[in-house]
Amino acid sequence: MAASGKFTVLARQLSTSSVAAQLVKPPVQVFGLEGRYACALYSAASKNKVLDVVEKDLKALQTQLRTDSKVRDLLRDPTTKRSVKATALKDVSDKVKYNAATGNLLQLLAENGRLARLDGIINAFRLIMAAERGEVVCEVKTAKPLDDGQRKQLENALKAFLKPNETIQLTAKVDPALIGGMVVSIGDKYVDMSVASKIKKYTEIIAAPV
Repeated sequence: MAASGKFTVLARQLSTSSVAAQLVKPPVQVFGLEGRYACALYSAASKNKVLDVVEKDLKALQTQLRTDSKVRDLLRDPTTKRSVKATALKDVSDKVKYNAATGNLLQLLAENGRLARLDGIINAFRLIMAAERGEVVCEVKTAKPLDDGQRKQLENALKAFLKPNETIQLTAKVDPALIGGMVVSIGDKYVDMSVASKIKKYTEIIAAPV
């Protein structure tokens, strides 16, 4: 079965109703295996009108994965049977009252041995939901933290990439390895203006045989 066919089936399995299994197209493209799972989940949640609920579930789950090492280790442990993980996740979903679409996703990932991809799937789904609200996700990495003035100046500059009905969702991260400058990703655009990148480029030029 082709990949698109598999994820149509996945969307049908994630759905809790008898709505036709045609995938609902997300407002932004997300790629890779994580993107395909996220799109299938978006389709199922959209049909059942529970997008906000599922997003809230996934945010809470992602926080737990990043703060609770026991849960994280259980999901990633290759020695634990898939059926055991699926049962454990069903129990957790019922206990914390996750939406059915969220619970179904977790069980499917366990059964397919894809739980190690969960964090990436959640990130992909959150990217889709940001686009749903007209938000454009932007990540900026700098060698030193931005002060309020620099952040405001950067936000104003990035707004030039937006459509009239869009808003920017900016995340700033620090990576001392950049030395200086910045790396910016906004939507599907990526620009590396770091000093480290320039040094690497010049080093390669100097080292190249004449």
